[in-house]
Amino acid sequence: MIAHRPRAALLAVLFLLTGCGGGAAASPGPAAAPARPGTPPAPTATVRAAPARIPGLGPSTWARVPGTAGQVVVVTGRGRDSPLSTVVLYRRTPDGWQPGPAWPAHNALRGWSAHHTGGDLRSPLGVFTLSDAGGRRPDPGTRLPYHRSRGFTPHGTGFEGESLEGSFDYVVAIDYNRRPGTSPLDWTRPLGARRGGGIWFHVDHGGPTHGCVSLGEAPMKDLLRALDPALHPVVVMGDHAFLAR
Repeated sequence: MIAHRPRAALLAVLFLLTGCGGGAAASPGPAAAPARPGTPPAPTATVRAAPARIPGLGPSTWARVPGTAGQVVVVTGRGRDSPLSTVVLYRRTPDGWQPGPAWPAHNALRGWSAHHTGGDLRSPLGVFTLSDAGGRRPDPGTRLPYHRSRGFTPHGTGFEGESLEGSFDYVVAIDYNRRPGTSPLDWTRPLGARRGGGIWFHVDHGGPTHGCVSLGEAPMKDLLRALDPALHPVVVMGDHAFLAR
C-alpha cells in the first residue's frame, strides 16, 4: 500500500540516461556543440531519496525503535493535552523509510502520559510492538493473529455523547501492559492492574478515547491489511514534542 516513488523516479532517470535498451549499445548521434564561455551548466536531474530516519522522530525516540522493525506506525499528537492526532504507517525499503497516507485520529481525552495509569484518560507515550488483532466483525484480511468475538462490543456513549456502536468492529492491540500473542481481550497485566491496559487501535467514534488511538473504519481496515508480523511492526506514539526529542 506504500508507493516507492523515489525508486520509480530513479528508474525513470536511468531509462532516460541509457535509452530503451537499459544500457545496450546505441548508435552515436551528432556530437554536442561545445558550450560557449560563460554559459551556465545545464541542470541535472535530482532524485529525492527516502529518509534514513522517520521524519519527526528525534534521536532519543529513534533509539527506542528496534533495529528489526520493518514497519513503524507513528501516532503524532497535536499537543501534550490534546485528544487529536495523526497516524502514518512507514515501511522500511532499500531506499529508506516510505510513508503511507496520513490518517486523522483521536487519542485519549486528556492527551498523553509518560506514566499511564488506569482511568487517567491519557494515552501512554512510547514505543510498543503490535502483535495481535481482533474485532466483532470478520477478519478483513490481516496477517496478524485475529480473534473474532462478541466480546468486542462497547457500551454507553463517548465523552461528547456520541454512540460507541461499531468502535470495536476492528482492533489492533498495542502491546502496552499486555501479554503479546494473546487476544486483545486478554486481561493479563504484567505491570499490574493499576497501570491500565486494553490500549488498542480501534474504529473512531467521533470523539476522544479513554486511552486508545482511533481511526476511521476504512483506515483501520487498511492498517490491518498492511501490518505484517514478518516485518516486526511497532507503534511510536506521543505528542509531537515528545516524539521530536
